[in-house]
Amino acid sequence: MFITFEGIDGSGKTTQIKLLQDYIKSLGNQTVIIREPGGTPFSEIIRDILLNKDIEINPVSELLLFEAARANLTQQVIIPALKNGFYVLCDRFYDSTTAYQGYGRQLNLDEVLNCHKLATLGLKPDLTFYLKLSLDESLKRSAHKKADRMERAGREFFLRVLDGYDAIAESEPERFVIIDAAGDIEETHRKIVSFITRKSPNK
Repeated sequence: MFITFEGIDGSGKTTQIKLLQDYIKSLGNQTVIIREPGGTPFSEIIRDILLNKDIEINPVSELLLFEAARANLTQQVIIPALKNGFYVLCDRFYDSTTAYQGYGRQLNLDEVLNCHKLATLGLKPDLTFYLKLSLDESLKRSAHKKADRMERAGREFFLRVLDGYDAIAESEPERFVIIDAAGDIEETHRKIVSFITRKSPNK
C-alpha cells in the first residue's frame, strides 16, 4: 500500500509518518519511509540543490529537478517495495509539486501533471493524508528553523500553495483525506489509523 503525506512545513508530517510506521509494524507488516525530494543517493543530491538558498533556480528548472528526483525514487525504491508487499510511507509526492510549482510558481497545470505521469510511470498513491494547517500557524511552528530556498518564497507564494492543496483535495476526494493539523497529535494519529484500517488490503 502506497501512502503519502502532504502539507506545508510545520503540519506534523514527519511525526505522523513515524507513528503510522509503528502502528503498521505492530500488526506484523513491513514498511519503508521515504521523503521527497530524496530517498536515493541521486535524489538526495538534487534535494541539496533545490534547497540551497545560494542558488537561483527558475520555476521550470525547479519542476524538472523535482521530477528527476521523483523518477529515480519511484523506480529504485517505491515500485520494488510495493512489489515486495511493503507499506510505502512517503513524506510528500507529486501533489506537493502540483501545489508548489503548479499553483505556487504558477506553471501550466496540464504540463506539470504530464511531468508527473512521466516521472512516476503512472503510479498513484492509494491514500493521501493532507495535514491542513494555516500559514500563520506554519510560520509560528517553523520560526526556530533556518529558512531554505523554498521557504523564502514569500507569503503570497504560500497562500497560492494552500489554495492549490485545497483544489487538489477537492478534485480527488476518494484518495485525499483532509485532517486538521492544528489538533492533538494522538487524535490526528487515531484518525489516520481509522482510514488505514478501512483502506488496507490486509485488514
